[in-house]
Amino acid sequence: MNLRKHELIPSFLRPPSRVMIRKVARYEEDLLSVIYESLVEFSLPIKDKTVLLKPNLVGHDPAGFMNTHPAVIAATRESFLKLGAARVLIGDGPAMDRDTQAILESVRLLEFTGKLRHDFCDLNIDDVERVELKTRASRLKELFLPKTVLGVDFFVSMPKLKTHHWAGVTLDFGFRDCCHARHSAKRQLLLVDKETLDAMELSPGIIGENITTLGLDVNGLKPGEQLRVGAALLEVAMVCTPCNQMEKIRPGLRRELNGRRGMLCRVIEGGTIRTGDRIERLAPNPSV
Repeated sequence: MNLRKHELIPSFLRPPSRVMIRKVARYEEDLLSVIYESLVEFSLPIKDKTVLLKPNLVGHDPAGFMNTHPAVIAATRESFLKLGAARVLIGDGPAMDRDTQAILESVRLLEFTGKLRHDFCDLNIDDVERVELKTRASRLKELFLPKTVLGVDFFVSMPKLKTHHWAGVTLDFGFRDCCHARHSAKRQLLLVDKETLDAMELSPGIIGENITTLGLDVNGLKPGEQLRVGAALLEVAMVCTPCNQMEKIRPGLRRELNGRRGMLCRVIEGGTIRTGDRIERLAPNPSV
């Protein structure tokens, strides 16, 4: 809904949100029917309104790791138009790569949507408007938001659940922006091998590892051993002991993971680690 006209309602006074989850196997399926039928269930007052779709357009991404798939964007746009929207805009403000046109070409968005003409907005260069904050969620008293965002009737966020294909590792800290990263801590990075996950029918990342390896017996590593991973140098610190959080994934998993939870590492040299980087096992640090 229009953010300028929206009345702030405290979370404890809002009614429960309605949620729908639909599953398709491939992006090549009839997404238009799935998304349109889903939107119809919510009886949204879309007719003659302006909608802004805000997908994830993070950076140059021909392989489709980071960005919202163009088929989803196009099907959602067509669905809102089919529901009677007067106009459906698409917009984002890429942060990692500021060449928005190059990003659009890398994800082939126009091949799915057709020419957008003035219906695409680069939010990085859009005019902004000062908005006074009415909550105390932070110390900020105001934000400057794109006028296009403030002027539409419906704003639709379209994020993509993704695994990062590269990340920066900071010396004696861990992955940047990781909640577990700590200076001078032994638990800076957690490594788990995919062979263990496959044997236990677990998806990569579900037990909280930072790096999933392939072809390396992580549980066989010894404290003090060093690993060259991409441009970073890691040192094995200790065995990771399963905690009660594992029981939230499935009952009994904590017991199943005894001796198989992976190894905690410290960052000896920072650098970039990318998906597919070779892991070189080095001799232990003689000072350990």
